[in-house]
Amino acid sequence: MTEKDLREIRRRFRPDKNNITNIVGCIVNSEKNIIANFNQPLATTSTEESEKLLSVMKKTLSGTLGTNLLSMDFSTKQVESGEEHGLLMKLRSSCLKDKEALDSFYQKVISSVKFDGGFAILLAYDVYDVFTYSESGSKDDVSAQMFPYIICSICPIKPLNTGLYYRNDDNLFRSVSVQTLLCSTQLGFMFPSFDNRAANIYSALYYTRDISNIHPQFIENVFNVNLPMSATEQKQNFGSCLKDTLSTECDFEVVKTVHEQVAEMIEEHKNSKDDEPLSLSKETLKTVLQYCGVDQEKVDSFGDKFDEQFGKNAEIVPKSIVDVNKFRLETADVSIKVNPERKDLVSTQVINGVKYIMIRAEGGVEVNGIDIEIK
Repeated sequence: MTEKDLREIRRRFRPDKNNITNIVGCIVNSEKNIIANFNQPLATTSTEESEKLLSVMKKTLSGTLGTNLLSMDFSTKQVESGEEHGLLMKLRSSCLKDKEALDSFYQKVISSVKFDGGFAILLAYDVYDVFTYSESGSKDDVSAQMFPYIICSICPIKPLNTGLYYRNDDNLFRSVSVQTLLCSTQLGFMFPSFDNRAANIYSALYYTRDISNIHPQFIENVFNVNLPMSATEQKQNFGSCLKDTLSTECDFEVVKTVHEQVAEMIEEHKNSKDDEPLSLSKETLKTVLQYCGVDQEKVDSFGDKFDEQFGKNAEIVPKSIVDVNKFRLETADVSIKVNPERKDLVSTQVINGVKYIMIRAEGGVEVNGIDIEIK
């Protein structure tokens, strides 16, 4: 999916923009037992509650492609006869009304999700009329095709303690009993993918809130596809490639320049309005290292290490290795946060055999909120 495709589906999650009639699911306790099944019609739900429920489902489509949002690609064999793909197709074709399919899906999720307490599984079915537009921008009267899909959100739950609340209706305090609070979506997916404004049954779009934990057991049980590399793993492997191959040349200036070059690519891609996600190949990163002045032999060695860590012809997501909004230096005892646009204020130096991080102080300096003088 592209960012444009993603935005088109995201816009549907408002009460007046979708064809979702109800949300089905179950509540699972900390012992992994289903304690309640629900089927909540949106037509009989208040506008405020409908908006909140749809917001929970929409969260499954949030984040960045390649980091929070990962493509789960099925093989031709799986599409033809795979159990996991077949179950997803059955859920979609039955409009989430096949109880046996729902129960089977719930058990797959329950066996693969780990939270400290209980959690909720929420599912919705929607049909999108995909209209085409003329060159003048006007929408055709009849949709070109239909895009039926299911979306799943998995959310931790926690109990609200008993207490008193103030009710405006009668200006009195009233007691409230223990209730269950639905927390933010931690993982979920949309099936099938919406690629080039059409259904792609060979792919699902998977969401994980925590980019360091892509919930591998869930991916294995629900999709049974090759496990993708998480954004955190990509960052760690990229750092390993640099350190192992550049050795003493992996200094502050090189890492700073790599950050600047990749951040510049991200900004240029953003300004280009290109909906295809930006990715970095081995050759692109080798060019960056050459720009940094790294010895060619070590640049070539980096390329070999990249193939070893990521696979031949692999491409990585730039935002998984560079956060354009952060630049941080850390030692065992000190952490320094720097405005990415003022990396020039920082340098490193060795004085009498001791390594130092040098920070040029411009303007006032505060320590624990107190202005100090530097003498």
